[in-house]
Amino acid sequence: MARPYHLAAVSNSQTGFVRAWLVSTFRRWHFLVLCIAVAAGESSAAGRYLEVKYPASEMPGELQMGVTYTLWLPDDVKTIRGIIVHQHGCGTGACKGGETAAYDLHWQALAKKWECALLGPSYQQAEQQNCRLWCDPRNGSAKTFLKSLDDFAVQSQHPELNAVPWCLWGHSGGGFWASLMQTMYPERIVALWFRSGGAINAWAKEEIPRPQFPAAAFGIPAMCNPGIKERDDPKMVGAWTAGTGLFHLYRSQGAPIGFAADPRSSHECADSRYLAIPFFDACLEQRLPEAGANSQALKPVDKKQAWLSTLSGDKPVPAAEYKGLENESVWLPNAKFAAFWEEYIRVGSVTDTTPPSAPSDVRKKVNADGSIEITWDAAADFESGLKNFIIRRDGKAIGQVPEKPVGKFGRPLFQSMSYHDTPERPLLEMKFVDMTAKPDGAGKYEVISVNSVGLESEPAKP
Repeated sequence: MARPYHLAAVSNSQTGFVRAWLVSTFRRWHFLVLCIAVAAGESSAAGRYLEVKYPASEMPGELQMGVTYTLWLPDDVKTIRGIIVHQHGCGTGACKGGETAAYDLHWQALAKKWECALLGPSYQQAEQQNCRLWCDPRNGSAKTFLKSLDDFAVQSQHPELNAVPWCLWGHSGGGFWASLMQTMYPERIVALWFRSGGAINAWAKEEIPRPQFPAAAFGIPAMCNPGIKERDDPKMVGAWTAGTGLFHLYRSQGAPIGFAADPRSSHECADSRYLAIPFFDACLEQRLPEAGANSQALKPVDKKQAWLSTLSGDKPVPAAEYKGLENESVWLPNAKFAAFWEEYIRVGSVTDTTPPSAPSDVRKKVNADGSIEITWDAAADFESGLKNFIIRRDGKAIGQVPEKPVGKFGRPLFQSMSYHDTPERPLLEMKFVDMTAKPDGAGKYEVISVNSVGLESEPAKP
């Protein structure tokens, strides 16, 4: 048991320190317990959401700003096998964007496939605060992140959550954070995706302490994904050089790291998810321990499956057939991903030739005013997400949800994407109200899923 503090037995300066610690601890735990209790009841047809919040701390070595973590857990999973972390970048706008990361249907589809949880952090960074107070994990955000996993493990009744490995996706400051977590917890990381970010420039300029590089850090598969327009933008060129710098540093050490410049974008995430999700899919397949395994030790990357290409983007080939210098080549985890990569670096997206699965749990309700309310559930198309839903009555289309899908930063989607690769608010419901319903409520209703390339599912009926 921890020894209690006796204020009369310490000096004035110590008294102030101890009083601050006691107040901070009480507030932190009181706030945390309340937030868990509120969030625990939230759920959806496909999974449930948990939320924990931690206030800013004044204690040395602890996080100096508040943070909220939202966790999505898929239904009907006995044992969680990993956690996919979708980490936003610096600034109040990015923090706000991070609030909805765990609600993203497309990233949920990846998590569900591999029986993983999806975690979306959201730091409460004020405009005047230095982003490095959180994006350098050594300033307390790593400890708070690990604490959130402990608390989620208890609340969710999934004790394995504080031991399973992670996929770390980071945009801008999130990439900065992920690149340092790589050096701190390499044995816990399945794979990394650096979207326009990394800490290498900061430690090279001695703006932050240079990290130590354990050998295990060079075994983690990673992908650097800057926007090509950052290269010639004085304000954003640091994101480009961070990506190229990380690539050359780790590849020179034989690390399995690739480089995928987005040919259409600057610092926004654009359509990068259509390559990031297949990348994590390939890495999870190669590295996750077998379901039910006693050990959480990650498998090494399968070198026999690797494909390589030059940095200039020549056609990739199996690693055994590559003629150039391997430690300067772009590493790709397997043949399927290599085909996606080759398309992405040309057009900034990836095509899909398969239709989505049909919606599920379609329900019909007659409202008091005579209108018909249709609700449903649907999983995102794994390859290309969801664009919208078509509602038909007696074989004729009578509406779609949303009526006009928005694609400000990429393809138009059911969940319109923000600058930060997160769903924009308000989050739409899978619901349609037919105000032109027949008086007796008759009519055969159907709902069709449409993916982001326009392919339609089979119709689903109530």
